Amino acid sequence: MLWGVLIVYGIVVYLMTPRRVTPAQFYRGGSATGAEPGLVLLVSSAAVTWIFAKSIANAAFLSSAFGVFGGIGYSLYYISFFTAAVAIYFIRTRGGHGSLAEFLTSKYGSLCAKLFLIAIAVRLLNEVWSNTKVTSLYFGPEGSEGYWTAAVVVTAFTLYYSVRGGLRSSMLTDGAQMVIAAVLLVIILTALTPGLAQSGLPRVDAASQMAGLTFCGLALVQTLSYPFHDPVLTDRAFIIEPRRMVKGMILAGVISGVFILLFSIVGLYARSFGIEGNPSVAVPAAFGLPMLLVFNAIMLASAGSTLDSTFSSSAKLAARDWPSNKAEPTKMEVRYGMWIMAAIALLGNLPLLSIYMGDKVGPAIISATTISGTMVMGLAPIFLLSFIKRAGAVSFHLAFWPGLLFGVLVVIEGSTGIRIFPSWIDIGSGKYADDLGVNVFGLGVCVLGYIVGIFFGKR
Repeated sequence: MLWGVLIVYGIVVYLMTPRRVTPAQFYRGGSATGAEPGLVLLVSSAAVTWIFAKSIANAAFLSSAFGVFGGIGYSLYYISFFTAAVAIYFIRTRGGHGSLAEFLTSKYGSLCAKLFLIAIAVRLLNEVWSNTKVTSLYFGPEGSEGYWTAAVVVTAFTLYYSVRGGLRSSMLTDGAQMVIAAVLLVIILTALTPGLAQSGLPRVDAASQMAGLTFCGLALVQTLSYPFHDPVLTDRAFIIEPRRMVKGMILAGVISGVFILLFSIVGLYARSFGIEGNPSVAVPAAFGLPMLLVFNAIMLASAGSTLDSTFSSSAKLAARDWPSNKAEPTKMEVRYGMWIMAAIALLGNLPLLSIYMGDKVGPAIISATTISGTMVMGLAPIFLLSFIKRAGAVSFHLAFWPGLLFGVLVVIEGSTGIRIFPSWIDIGSGKYADDLGVNVFGLGVCVLGYIVGIFFGKR
């Protein structure tokens, strides 16, 4: 029956996929007549692409660990929509730029733009494995035949319809995936809310509450830089008129943020009733097969919407942004983009093999978010302070490289268990105190570096 859900999902998405698109549609997502996407389509597409399968799992995991503040903390990441909307509005209206890469080339130079594109390429790789992993767990334990079969099937099917239509396919299927996700969320809330209302919110000790608040602080700090390294989000901010874009992005941020907050009830339910294991799998399993099918469907919809957007963004990065091509898209660029999609599908799933090195599902997927957010903290001043005319390449480098260094050191800490940063840098308490302290201190260093570059650098 789980495979039956996958088949039905595949049929629905296939029917929404355009049979033929022009190169402009492939990269810009508009209609066959050249019209830009409508506001409703933009809102549904931007919202559902950020309702990642991994984000749904993360929200449940965090609320299970830290109570209400865990779910609130993860939903705060959706303030990123507001940050991106405001920054990109000025990038488009003041400079007339058609992409972040084009803006960076104009403001800081070609090398800086290339460094940025490499950073977001890493982000795109993260999106593939982390979403595939969450979905595959519904078909069997990690490493099982069902798990690997699901990973291959979901990736191959998503790649198939993405190759057919690029961003246009992604946006049209996003509409169907958003409806599926919304309906299934209502079913889930209907099933869980009565039991949770009767038992009340789970008790959380003071230490766990403080740890949850610390994570909230980490999320807020990272929203200053996090959205700029996610082309799945930022690419959509360049495809409709700027004012409508701001309206659409804000609506999408509210919708997706509320969705994630509501889904964190799954983790609260798990904590309240003592259900152990990965909440997004263990809770539906406790209700039986029908609820497991519902969760499976919602994960397929959310993962599919993110994966197809990841593939289309990867194609645009390689075929359009990297060569800084401002001309109209060509058929040759479409073919090149298709090969890039296939490559990212393969390479992006290689981290799934980490199971054979003792990988843990929840922490690993959350780390894909928090660590990547730390590595790009330098993007905050690079975009948010870009209105300073004298800032140039030196300002970029003095902000970008310190942020990357802090991120790498956090990775080393996590992988080796060796404390690198002094304890005085911690802010708050719990496992994210070090991360919050590093992000606050590191962001200060990046901003200072950017400002210093204004006085000592020359464009």
